[in-house]
Order: sequence, then C-alpha cells, then structure tokens
Amino acid sequence: MSTSIILSMAGGLGLFLFGMRVMSDSIEKVAGAKLRRILEIFTTNRFTGMVVGIVFTGIIQSSSACTAMVVSFVNAGLMNLYQAAGVIFGANIGTTITSQLVSFNLSAYAPLILLAGVLVVMFCRNDQVKKFAEIIIGFGVLFLGLSTMSSSMAGMREVPEVVNLLGSLRNPFMATLVGLLLTTIIQSSSVTVSIVLLLANQDLLSLSVALYIILGCNIGACTTALLASMAGKKDAKRAALIHFWFNVIGTVILYVILFAAEDLVMQAIWAVSADKGRFVANAHTIIKIFQVIILFPFSGWIVRLSCACVRGEDRKVNYRESYQLKYIGDKVVFNPATAVVEVIKELDRMASLASENLNRAMNALITLDQEDITEVYEVEKNIDFLNHAITDYLVKINQTTLPIEDLKSLGALFHVANDIERIGDHAENVADAAVQRKEMGFVFSKDAQKELGEMLDMVNTLIQYSVNMFATGNESHMQDVISLEDKVDAKEKEMQKTHVQRLAKGECSPEVGMVFSDIVSGLERVADHATNIAFAIINAEKEAENAEE
Repeated sequence: MSTSIILSMAGGLGLFLFGMRVMSDSIEKVAGAKLRRILEIFTTNRFTGMVVGIVFTGIIQSSSACTAMVVSFVNAGLMNLYQAAGVIFGANIGTTITSQLVSFNLSAYAPLILLAGVLVVMFCRNDQVKKFAEIIIGFGVLFLGLSTMSSSMAGMREVPEVVNLLGSLRNPFMATLVGLLLTTIIQSSSVTVSIVLLLANQDLLSLSVALYIILGCNIGACTTALLASMAGKKDAKRAALIHFWFNVIGTVILYVILFAAEDLVMQAIWAVSADKGRFVANAHTIIKIFQVIILFPFSGWIVRLSCACVRGEDRKVNYRESYQLKYIGDKVVFNPATAVVEVIKELDRMASLASENLNRAMNALITLDQEDITEVYEVEKNIDFLNHAITDYLVKINQTTLPIEDLKSLGALFHVANDIERIGDHAENVADAAVQRKEMGFVFSKDAQKELGEMLDMVNTLIQYSVNMFATGNESHMQDVISLEDKVDAKEKEMQKTHVQRLAKGECSPEVGMVFSDIVSGLERVADHATNIAFAIINAEKEAENAEE
C-alpha cells in the first residue's frame, strides 16, 4: 500500500474524529444545561427516560457522553438506577443517528458547510451565534474527513493485500472482536460504524461481516462509561454495568438469531436500504431498536443483575464531621455538564452545616454547654475546608468546556461559597461570646433572651428560603426573602434601641451590652449573606444578559 493512501486515510480519520469532538463539545456548550434539565425532569419513569435518551444522544451525537452524564447523575444522587436504565436504553438508539447522517453522503457539501461556519465565527459579534457556528464547523470538518477517508478507501481497492485481508475476515467472532477493539480504542461506536459504512460502500467489506462488526461496536461503546464509573460510587458502577449488560445480552440474542436465519435478516434489512452504505446505517439502527424492544420489559432484571455484580453499599461517612466532599472530589465521576449541579448540591450541604452551627452557637450562648461550644469550633473548621475545596474545584471546572449557561453562574457560585463561609464565621463569633460569658459569669435578661430568640427564628426562616431558592431555582419564596430581610433589619434597629434603654435604666451591664449588640449585628449580617445566596444565580444571569446586549 502506498504511503500516500495511508497518510490520506490517517488524515481523514483525524479530521472525522476532530469534527465529531468539536460538534459534540459545541452542542454541550450551547445546550448542555437545557439538556441536563430535561434529563432531570423527564426521567421519572423508564419509558420517558428512554425517549429522552434517544433525543439527547441524537442531539449531542454521542452515546458515550450521554451515558457518562447518566453515570454522573447517579453518582450525585440525582437519578436512581431504574431511571438511568431507561435513558441508557434510549441512548443506544440515539447513537445510530450519526451513521444515518453519514450514509446520506453529504461530503460534497462539506467545504460549503465549513466555510459558512468559519465566516460566522470570524465576522459575527454575538457569542451565542458563534457557538452555533462552531457546531456547523464541526459538522463540516466531520464530512470533510469522511470525504478524505472515502477517497483513500477507493485507492485501497487496487491493493491486493488490503482486499485479501478484509476478505479473509469471515469468522463472526473475529469480526465482533475487531469491532469491539476498534471502538474501545476510538471511544466511539459512531466512528467505527461510519468506517465500516465507507468500507462497505467501496466493496472492501462484505455486508454479513459488517453486521458482526457492528455487534462488537455495541459492546466496545461501553468502555467510556465503565472507565468513567471506576472512580465513582457503587451506584455509578452499577449504572455503567447496565449499559454493558444491555449490549452483551442484546448481542448474544442477535448472535442466536443470525446463526439461525442470517439470510432472512440480511434480506429484511436490504429491503429498506438503497445501497450498501444505507444497509450498514439501517442495520445499526434496526439492531439497536430490536435490542431495546426485546430487553426493555426486562430492564428491571438488568438493573438487579448489575446490583448483583457490584454488591454492598458505599462506606457510610459522616460528612458533617469529616473533612470530605460528598458530591465532588475523588470518588465522584467528573462530567462538565453536571459539574455545576454537583457544586450546588455541595454548597447546599455546606449551607446546612453553617445554619446548624449558628443555631448550636446560639444555644450554647444561653446554656453555656461546653460540648456545644467545642462542636461549633470543629464544624467551623469543616466549613472552612469545604469553602477552600469548593473554590478550588470551581477554578478547575472553569478551565473545562462547561455549558454556556453554567459559565454564567460560575462567578455567583464563588460568592455563594464565600457568603456561606461568612455565616459560619458569625456562628464562631457567637461561640466566642459564649466562652466570654462563661468566663465572666454575666447573664442576659429574660427580655434580651426573648428578643434574640425571635430574631434567630426570623434569620433561620430566611436562610431556609434562601438556600432552597438557590439550590432548586424555585422562586416561590422570593418575596418572602425580601420581606424577611427588611423585617430583620427593622428588628435589629428595634433591639439596639431597647438595649440602649436597658443600659440607661441600669438593667444591663456594659459588658453584657457589648456582647448583645455584637450578636444582634451579627445576626443582621447573616440575614444579608442569606439574601445574597438567594439572589446569586438570578443576578448572575441578569448581568450575563446585559453583557450580551
């Protein structure tokens, strides 16, 4: 084989892989956040999950990316295994869209598609439009690579060694192994099937062999999810195994059918195909649809089989006391499309710790319980750890290909982490006051205790509404947050006023008065931080919209 053919083939494959990557990444940037929300909302049962999986994978052109995202969702506790099974089944059908597009042979238009995308990127000022243009560029590069590979394969027909090698590939098991190994290396069944399609179009590969290679591709496509799950929790591993067992069991069933009636299967697929390229694409789609139809009623059994393969539960960790991240970190599957969701869940947990610690400190201020005081300081160290760890993670993910909508909220997440940390600091200040009171032996009047309790109740409610608004995006308590913040401000002024009156009457010592005043001011600042948390994402989105205009 001449060097020029090898180089041309390698260059075409490189362009094809690069085009697939650019197109998939660009789609995730533009629509990743919206698609993620669709996954969250419409996967309540296996059937709707399957439909979402088909649409999702058809859009982003990558079953590996979809499955890896599902594994990440399961790992973060956003989706259970039965919901994941439906999405994974659908992803297996959605991945066939790529081979269908390739079979229509749009290579002749690739230069025009590429030129259109490049012109938009060069001369358009709208960032959103530019991101869409990057998708078009990826599409154009993909078909340019296909055109180059197709031309190279036409030359291969004149090389006897290549013809004989591919012609000798008659053993079904060997063909399946070739498909499995190629897909494992390339990390994309769509690419492997596209190569098989081109080989069949050039009469370099028989159609029966192409069927068995496709079966191998299906199993090889599980590699990405299996590798992604290795660092995850047990449920993440089980989700990846659902994908694996679906394809292995489906392949075994199809092997039995092909051995029994291969000619009949070939004729059925050929009946809906116009040429050999369309045959391969249709075979890929029909095989996946058939597997889903056969195995969907038994999806619960496949989930149980995956659970049987990965036994036991994850080691229980007291995340309130330990210096560990729960939703992000070493034991969590990283996926850019779910990274921000995981950060929000981690911040939600951090906010719960800070809120609990504030109440613990306020209780210690009245009861002088040494155990509570000690625990306030220990939990505060954990909150400081979480603040640093989450901030470092935000810096890290800022360097990845995050969806555009997530990028808009990234700055807000830094501020939220800081606001929560400041609430933790105020809890520590209250604990310091408890220590001071214990050492000096002074007491608060009944009126002062009552006022502090009333203000703390208002602040607790405000924190609850604010964190819920931040974590879920539910704005139903927006007016409550605004109203409570105003009430806390008014309460702080009223309490400072009555405190001065008690001082003037000699009902309160100056030492007690200073501590009381500091705590009241601290609670008011906690309310301010809570309000910042509530409106962090909303304000970030408004700023991003104004910047675009």
